[in-house]
Amino acid sequence: METQTLPLKPIGGYIELQLNPGRIFHSKLLPLNTGRNALEYILRVRKYSLIYLPYYTCDVLLEPLYKLNVACKFYKIDQDLNPIIDFEIAEKSCFLYTNYYGLKTETINKLARSIPNLIVDNAQAFFELPLQHIDTFYSCRKFFGVPDGAYLSISNTLDVKLEQDLSLNRFSHLLKSIDLNIEEGYTDYIENNKDLCNRDIMQMSSLSTQILAGINYGQCALIRQENFDFLHEHLASKNLLKLSRASAAVPMVYPLLLPVSGIKQKLIAQKIFVATYWPNVIDWVEKDSFEYFLTHNLIALPIDHRYNIDDMTTMVNILNTLL
Repeated sequence: METQTLPLKPIGGYIELQLNPGRIFHSKLLPLNTGRNALEYILRVRKYSLIYLPYYTCDVLLEPLYKLNVACKFYKIDQDLNPIIDFEIAEKSCFLYTNYYGLKTETINKLARSIPNLIVDNAQAFFELPLQHIDTFYSCRKFFGVPDGAYLSISNTLDVKLEQDLSLNRFSHLLKSIDLNIEEGYTDYIENNKDLCNRDIMQMSSLSTQILAGINYGQCALIRQENFDFLHEHLASKNLLKLSRASAAVPMVYPLLLPVSGIKQKLIAQKIFVATYWPNVIDWVEKDSFEYFLTHNLIALPIDHRYNIDDMTTMVNILNTLL
């Protein structure tokens, strides 16, 4: 009788990192290593020769275009963050629209009915489910404490076996945020961002996958919604952006657009760290453009699961002293 030889599973040794088991939120989507690589995946599958991108976007989206020699044309957005489409979309071309701050789902629904070859960038809208037959990608680290990871919704796949990425060398900023503080980890965070540049398309790492499986997504979503609604109640009268939150929407931040610049720096000086979306836009557009104004004046107030209404109250009180 033959004895079947199976690969030996290690038994014993030191106790490994213990992560809570759970479910993946986007379990039916393709897990990849980065959002920009998810876009590259789409471009490879669809074989587009031209892409229309908004001026108001992150320059990392250009990376796959350089790799694949895909031409790019930029378009503007209006003061409601909707695309200004005053051109014909060429054949073999695609049109990318960003779900800004997770608040533009209605616009995406309209575009899906009228725009051929639409690609939805849901990097700022993790909880938004993809529309059927609309290529859509997500970025995990914009919403959760992982160093990488993305999801892709696409009907076709590449006929290649993707290697699995490794994340262990990109965790120092996350560990420092716990053992030290978030400021001590910022330099490592910047280095991690650099490490994600020009990487091959790979499967999401096991480490990021397991962390994402242990998240209480319902609780995270509810906290974001409550924090957003509180800020909107207290700041809407000052906000030049007239955006509302649909009942099911889970925003990334509260986008506060003010008529004056310089408030971001004053908030950062008081340890309210607000990101700029996106510094590269300054070099792409004219100074009198709406995109230039957005980049300088929009304050992305954090609303994520780390914070509660007391924290929102602190931000509102500080803003009231500055405005």
